[in-house]
Amino acid sequence: MFILDQVYLGNSLLMWIIALTAAVAIYVATSVLRRLIGRRLKVLADRTTTDLDDFVADLIQVRTKKILFLVFAVYGASLFLVLPPDVQRIILGAVFVFLFFQVGLWGNGIIKFLVTRRAAKDGEDGLNLEAYSVITWIAKASLWTTVVLLVLNNLGIEITALVAGLGISGIAVALAVQNILGDLFASLSIIMDRPFIIGDFIIVGDLMGTVEHVGLKTTRVLSLSGEQIVFSNTDLLESRIRNFRLMNERRVLFNLGVIYQTPADKLERIPGMIREIIEVQEHVRFDRAHFATFGDFSLNFQIVYWVLDRDYALYMGIQQEINLALYRKFEEEKIEFAYPTQTLFVEKES
Repeated sequence: MFILDQVYLGNSLLMWIIALTAAVAIYVATSVLRRLIGRRLKVLADRTTTDLDDFVADLIQVRTKKILFLVFAVYGASLFLVLPPDVQRIILGAVFVFLFFQVGLWGNGIIKFLVTRRAAKDGEDGLNLEAYSVITWIAKASLWTTVVLLVLNNLGIEITALVAGLGISGIAVALAVQNILGDLFASLSIIMDRPFIIGDFIIVGDLMGTVEHVGLKTTRVLSLSGEQIVFSNTDLLESRIRNFRLMNERRVLFNLGVIYQTPADKLERIPGMIREIIEVQEHVRFDRAHFATFGDFSLNFQIVYWVLDRDYALYMGIQQEINLALYRKFEEEKIEFAYPTQTLFVEKES
């Protein structure tokens, strides 16, 4: 026992042995616990189709570093020893540094998981995924900036001036490139909010076409006449966009007019004729047909029906069949379509 009572660096040899044993025990226990939890999660992940348990297993097995366990082991051992205040502060500071470093690694994993999952989903919809690299970079830069500031603050370094300097520098950079940043954040808004995706037919003001590419600064649309229209992302989101992707049915309203000389009994029969012609068409739901107004040179009928598909070519084919059938029916019934005319009455003086 005499040897164990020998004092080295302010602590007996016995306390050094106890501290070393505690350090080894803590390190081994935490390493074994990580391995057991990781294996258990891996087995569970292999049995399921969800990717969430794979992500948690990756956090435990891959992104949790053993150096953190070593730091905790040293800290645990230090609790059994009487150490100078400076040494205690160094050990405690190391614990915070490596703990924040580990939190940063976990944060990296979470960012990668969330961005990859969303990118895969948007990729299925045909979205351009360029903006996700920017999202990842911004998220990781923000994460590690926060980690570094927390580490410096816990090490006793004054960070108020540093934070103020970073804020002023950020404002200066933002003012210098505000147009670029505006388009960049607009592209992020398009990616996250998805007002349209690749392949959608959209109308913006008097311009229309199919979305071909969503970039970091511009969106490119192929117009009906074949040329490519390039929109600034900021201007695009500030406009009112008409997106036809979610249109499951197309409402069609059209008018026709007959001459004033049409007999009343034929006028009464015209809505029924129109209904019969429309209802025999495929992919169509009839809504209404009415004698609507007295025009300047015609008696006007208003007709509404629904095409049960958003395909424009199908709609035009159906409308053509309806028009031809109406023309033949009116020809059989001796009903004349109206066209702009003027009647001149001449009165002779007595």
